Amino acid sequence: MMDVIVIGGGPAGLAGAIASASSGLKVTVIDEFVKPGGRLLGQLHEEPSGEWWNGIKESERLHLEAKKLAVDIRCGVSVYNLEKDDELWNVHTSIGTLTAPNVLLATGAAEYPIPLPGWTLPGVMSIGAAQVMTNVHRVQVGKNGIIIGANILAFAILNELQLAGIHVDRIVLPEKGPLSGDAGEPEEVMKSLLNAAHLAPSPLLRMGSKFMKNDWFRKMGMKFFPKNGVKVNGTPLLLRKAALEIIGTEQVEGVRVADTDEFGNVIPGTETIYEADFVCIAGGLYPLAELAAVAGCPFQYIPELGGHIPHHSETMDTPLSGLYVAGNITGIESGKIAMAQGTIAGYSIAKHADKGGAAIEEKLQQAIQNIHIVREQAAIQFNSEIDKGRRKMYELWERLYSSKKSESKIS
Repeated sequence: MMDVIVIGGGPAGLAGAIASASSGLKVTVIDEFVKPGGRLLGQLHEEPSGEWWNGIKESERLHLEAKKLAVDIRCGVSVYNLEKDDELWNVHTSIGTLTAPNVLLATGAAEYPIPLPGWTLPGVMSIGAAQVMTNVHRVQVGKNGIIIGANILAFAILNELQLAGIHVDRIVLPEKGPLSGDAGEPEEVMKSLLNAAHLAPSPLLRMGSKFMKNDWFRKMGMKFFPKNGVKVNGTPLLLRKAALEIIGTEQVEGVRVADTDEFGNVIPGTETIYEADFVCIAGGLYPLAELAAVAGCPFQYIPELGGHIPHHSETMDTPLSGLYVAGNITGIESGKIAMAQGTIAGYSIAKHADKGGAAIEEKLQQAIQNIHIVREQAAIQFNSEIDKGRRKMYELWERLYSSKKSESKIS
C-alpha cells in the first residue's frame, strides 16, 4: 500500500511527490494525460533575466527526479471519486480503487469558457488548447488568427504562437454580457493588464501605464483609446471592439466585431468582419477543485485567488485529515509557485507521517520561506491582489481551525 497518492502530475504534484518520497514515503502519482508535466508541457517563454523557461525540459527534470526516488507514476488514469474510510482515503479511478492514508490534490486549473455564436465551428479553441497543440503536439493551429479576450494568459500564449511562426491578426474583447463578465468590460480589462505593464515592449507604454493606474487617467484613456488599438508584440490590442459572432460555414472564416464605447456597450452601425482561419477564446483560469468538493472539503469564494478555493493552511493541509492541496487548486499562479507549494505539501505530509527525521520541520519552514521569495520575483501575476487573497485564506484558517490544532482533524 502507498503512503501518499498524488492526483495530478503537473508541477505541484511532481514537486509534492519528490518532497514526500525524499522523506521516506511511498508515493504514487496519477494523471489523466498521457505523460506527466501538466501545464508545464506547453510553456515556453523568456524570463526578464533573459533566460528561457522551457516547460518541457522542466517537466522532464521533475519526472526524472521522481523516478530516481521510486515514485510510481501512472498516466492516462482518470479519478472520478474520493472518499474517506476510517484512516484511509479511497481514490476511485479508471483502473480501480487505490488507497492511502494521505492524498495530495494537485489538479491545477481549467479555462473559463466564453460562449458566443459560432464558437462550435472547427478552428475555434481555447487559448490553452492552442498552446498545447503548438508546444506539445507541434501542430499549427492556423495561419491567421484572432484572440477573443485580453488577459495575462492570452498575452503569454500570444508570444508562444508568434515564436512558432503563427500570425495572430488582432486581439478583441468578447461582447459585454452575463456570460463574459469582466472580460467584456474594457476598463476592468485595462485594470487587470496594468499588473503586467512592466513587461510592456516599449518604454512609452511602461511610462503611460503608471498614469493609467489613476482612476481619472484610466477613464480618459478608455474614452480616447486608439481606434486601431495598441500593439502587443506587433499584434493590435483592440479594447474598444467586441466580438459578436464567429462566422464560417464548415470552418472558421472570420469574426464579426463592432465598436464599443468606453463602457463596453456596442455602438450600432459599426459592425465589420475580420478574416481569420482560427480563433482562440481567452476567458482566464479558475481552480479545478471538484475532487476537493466531492471529498467534502469546505470552500471559500476568494476572487483574488480566482474563484472557489478549498480551505487550506500555509502548510497546504485541509480540514480533512490526510487531505492536502497544492498548485492552482489553491489559487491561480505560475508554475514556479505551484512547484514551491508542492514541495511544502510534500514535507507537510512527511511531518504528519513522522517521516524525514528531525530535519523535516526545518525543511518545511525553508519551503514556506522559499514560496514568498518565488512570489516576490514572479514576473507575472495572473491576479493582481494574490497576496490579499492568500491572507484572506490563512486568516480564515486561523479563525476556524487554529483552536483545533491540538485536536484531531475532521475524519
